[in-house]
Amino acid sequence: MEFDFFVGTDVSKNELDFAVMRGETLLFHKEISNEPSAINGFLKELTKLSGFDLGRTVFCMEHTGIYNNHLLVCLHKRKANICLQAATHIKNSLGNIRGKNDKIDAIRIADYAYTQQRKLRLWQPKREVIQELSHLAAVRSRLIAAKKLLKVSLGEHNLFSSKKIARQNTTACTSSLKAIDNDIESVEKTMGRLISTDGELKRLFELVSSVKGIGKVTATQILISTNEFKDFNNPKKFACYSGVVPFTDDSGKVKKKARVSHMANKKVKTLLHLSAIVAIRHNPDLKLYYQRMITQEKKNKMSVINAVRNKLVLRVFACVNQNRKYENIYPNLVA
Repeated sequence: MEFDFFVGTDVSKNELDFAVMRGETLLFHKEISNEPSAINGFLKELTKLSGFDLGRTVFCMEHTGIYNNHLLVCLHKRKANICLQAATHIKNSLGNIRGKNDKIDAIRIADYAYTQQRKLRLWQPKREVIQELSHLAAVRSRLIAAKKLLKVSLGEHNLFSSKKIARQNTTACTSSLKAIDNDIESVEKTMGRLISTDGELKRLFELVSSVKGIGKVTATQILISTNEFKDFNNPKKFACYSGVVPFTDDSGKVKKKARVSHMANKKVKTLLHLSAIVAIRHNPDLKLYYQRMITQEKKNKMSVINAVRNKLVLRVFACVNQNRKYENIYPNLVA
């Protein structure tokens, strides 16, 4: 749909910078605190503009994690049109730019909304259970990172410090490591309970995890990243999003080797890599495929692993789209 008003928002922890445009004309800029009361006050101010219609207005902002939450909640309550876009996507669309501050960024976001209005994808909130699952997954990642930080340091002291100092350090961290392990276990149990008590999540989780190589953690992250396969229903698009699709970079007679892009969800990419390693070891057909490509076709090892990651994505989406668990052998195709 087309819009009359375009509100670009630069979001930070403490402040929100708004740039309000009518068509391509900048009406005004305003900075407020990132609090619900201030946001509601600004929205009331907008309604006083001549010819303002909330249904013909789009609010565009960059994705900044939880800092968006107050604004998204206030706008969603009023059924406003919201566009939540990746910062790199907006930046790349603007061409060569020089200089920046919060006011300029807000104006650039509003201008992006105006120029790209026919291509804007309006934001819809995820189900509460997916939001809870996403936050728990983030907590789990932080706990694992904290555990790794402690264990790496202890391991280095064991190698380079005296036995007395190493023993003292280990004793000092024992309670913390046990507490972190308990917290990780508690978070994983809560995540499992959320999935098992929600009918749709349970169905999707069973389909995704039926693919050999896809474990619980990877299956959960796929559900979160795809928003229960609502944001992604095409395996090729998800593979691109996950950074496992090689792209060519040719120009004239210069032919370069196809490489994967660094613009990807690194968390999903890492989990798919680990899943591919497991699949190569324990899935007979993928194991044979890997060995054939390495020994007979003389392919690069990482290229073959990346191909396996792609195959896992294709199998996951095939299971979900056909609503059936993965099967290694299909009886109806056997002679």
